[in-house]
Amino acid sequence: MNLVERILARASGRSSVSPDDVVFAKVDRAMLHDVSGPGVIKVFERIAGQGIPTDRLWDPDRVWVAEDHFVPSAEKISAENIARLSEFTSRYGIKNHFRYGMGQYGICHTISHEEAMVMPGDVYVGGDSHTNTTGALGAFACGLGHTDMAYVLLNGQIWFKVPETMYFRLNGRLPSHVMAKDFILKIIGDIGTDGGAYRTMQFGGTGIEEMSLEGRLTLCNMTTEAGAKNGIVRPDQKTVAYLEERMSGAGREAAKVSLGRGGADYSEPDGADSDYAAVYEYEASELEPVVAEPFSPENTRPVSEAPSVELDKSYIGSCTGAKYEDLEAAARILKGRKVRIRTEVLPAAISIYRRAMESGLLKIFLDAGAMVGPPTCGACCGAHMGVLGKDEVCISTTNRNFPGRMGHVESRTYLASPMVAAASAITGRITDPREIVHAA
Repeated sequence: MNLVERILARASGRSSVSPDDVVFAKVDRAMLHDVSGPGVIKVFERIAGQGIPTDRLWDPDRVWVAEDHFVPSAEKISAENIARLSEFTSRYGIKNHFRYGMGQYGICHTISHEEAMVMPGDVYVGGDSHTNTTGALGAFACGLGHTDMAYVLLNGQIWFKVPETMYFRLNGRLPSHVMAKDFILKIIGDIGTDGGAYRTMQFGGTGIEEMSLEGRLTLCNMTTEAGAKNGIVRPDQKTVAYLEERMSGAGREAAKVSLGRGGADYSEPDGADSDYAAVYEYEASELEPVVAEPFSPENTRPVSEAPSVELDKSYIGSCTGAKYEDLEAAARILKGRKVRIRTEVLPAAISIYRRAMESGLLKIFLDAGAMVGPPTCGACCGAHMGVLGKDEVCISTTNRNFPGRMGHVESRTYLASPMVAAASAITGRITDPREIVHAA
């Protein structure tokens, strides 16, 4: 069995599973946020009216809640949703509620790893399509709808059809001007936005072993844009070290123990190519900066071949492009330079914001003329905090560029890495970061 099959076999109490098997799997962690939470609350209210007990959750300690999409609240409905969410977590004894304006909070797919809420080998579900992100820790992580999330909260399990696995092997270390975002955009351009439909996208090879945890998170995050059920990377010592930094005491031991959960060693080397439905191989040395043009993440081309369009805005934010490593990469480009277009930098969590402040990254952004804002999904999902107007053109580190995704339906968004977004902020057009570095 491959990695995902081993995880689902353990979770369903089976000795083995195969693609297309339907299993009932126990869930290890579950997440709601300020959009999915109110939706689940409505399901609870509806089924309670049908006589189904909703007085207690299966395990409140395994459930956590983030406030991220509509914070700071843009209008009355979003403010009321936050209030409903707080009432819900209080009623059911959910202690892990990351509240806006009360210390650590941030985008749910960032809190999941920044706060070590998910362990290798876990079955982790969340009320959001980009829950796939956390598969980078070696978990089976996927998004569910409101009704399925309600079922999980009450019962602690849910059914899955075991997905086939596509394996993406990266040979060699990525060049310094190429980021994980470039690699995953290249993949989506190759297989299309439906190329991973109800499949696992697993990443491996020497290039993934060399890649940081934050780079791996970017890869798994964007598997959603290929239609995948989930994305995953085999956990290794980098995974354990990353989690250990964010845990203390017994929690550190839990990170190590989870690698061998249920007697299955999830950290063992990836299997033979025969374990996968398809294998794709890439040479890191042949990759270059990539941009996805409107209106699809699969509409990719090398930045060197991108059209010379006048940009109105550069957005460096979201669960995809505002991890600490992303901010570091953008700051290397922006340091000592000035932006020519409206530039917004929104770290993905307060822990990242604080670290960027202490290391001087925020000063670099401000000195360059950029605006630094609080963690929020607002502009990425076209809700608030920097949405685009009619005919505006943006280059963004986010994950989607469908019509209207970041604002007006007649705006246009180009997806790119933090380095490309920063370089483009300086020139006002889509720019290869090498142009800026070599010009220095």
